[in-house]
Amino acid sequence: MKDFRRMLPGLLVSLGLIAAILYFVDLKAMLEAVKAANYAILAVVFFIGILWLMVRGLVWRTLLRDRVTYAKVFWTLNEGYLLNNFLPFRLGEIGRAFLLSRKSDLKFVEILPTIIIERVTDLAFSAAILVAAVPFVVGAQGADRIGFIIGGLVVVGLVAMYLLARNRQWALDVFHKLSHRWPVIQKLGGSFLEAFFTGLEVLTDAKLFARFFLLMALNWGMAIFQYYLISLAFFPQAKPVWGMFVLGAAAFGGAIPSLPGGVGTLEGAFGGALTVLSGDQSTALAAALVGHFYSYAYSAIFGLYALSREGQTLSGIYQQLKNLQIRSETPENTP
Repeated sequence: MKDFRRMLPGLLVSLGLIAAILYFVDLKAMLEAVKAANYAILAVVFFIGILWLMVRGLVWRTLLRDRVTYAKVFWTLNEGYLLNNFLPFRLGEIGRAFLLSRKSDLKFVEILPTIIIERVTDLAFSAAILVAAVPFVVGAQGADRIGFIIGGLVVVGLVAMYLLARNRQWALDVFHKLSHRWPVIQKLGGSFLEAFFTGLEVLTDAKLFARFFLLMALNWGMAIFQYYLISLAFFPQAKPVWGMFVLGAAAFGGAIPSLPGGVGTLEGAFGGALTVLSGDQSTALAAALVGHFYSYAYSAIFGLYALSREGQTLSGIYQQLKNLQIRSETPENTP
């Protein structure tokens, strides 16, 4: 019952968006748009997506300061995407930190900050891309303000993490001073924070952070090209800026509470952005569904393979993560 209450907001959002899509979109016209799509372009999109995953593996390995082999990072990354697509509560991010901690010498709390840095930087890029695209999109006025607000908050978050990494001893001293009345909290929290700050150290290494940032820029550039090609497969008049606007909107749509995999929210954001650009709701939804299908296809191909080679199942991982949540009250048992 507790899990259902946690799922309820996302469930209501997804169902509401699905209902709106079914009400406003001509499904017959949508199916015709799928049939009429340029499948040669869509084939190229599929292979670009694989390259995108490979580069994203390099991104995460850089944040981990190359302390884990690329193979372990790549397969764990795809396991995380699989968990996000099929399990509730967006367990993929916690899941990949947990899974990688079992395959390497790194602790769970050392890995987790690298994922936080990655996701926060993703938000920064998506905000910048959306802001850059809005001036070229008629009818999208106001979206740039959202981008500026999110981007500003993200920058503040990154600066705060950098300052914590640079002044870890000061932060630990403050924590110990404030928690001295509660010895258990002081002991457990102190060990957690020490490992957490270790994971933030990449922010203080200029050379490593520069490599991370360049790889992220390449990764997002590939994503823009991928979204542009998806748009082009359905709308021959599509321009490169379409890829920027749709990607920025889809990235923010994916952050909205929803059912696993962003069901409904991704279609709403992706399809809504393409509708603003093209005025064709049915074809826009067709493109959004294809884009979402690719996401599931990648996670099924690579994520399921990764789990199977380790003798794991989705249900088994879900139960382990639930146990981890229970054990979080006693961090000494956490990986």
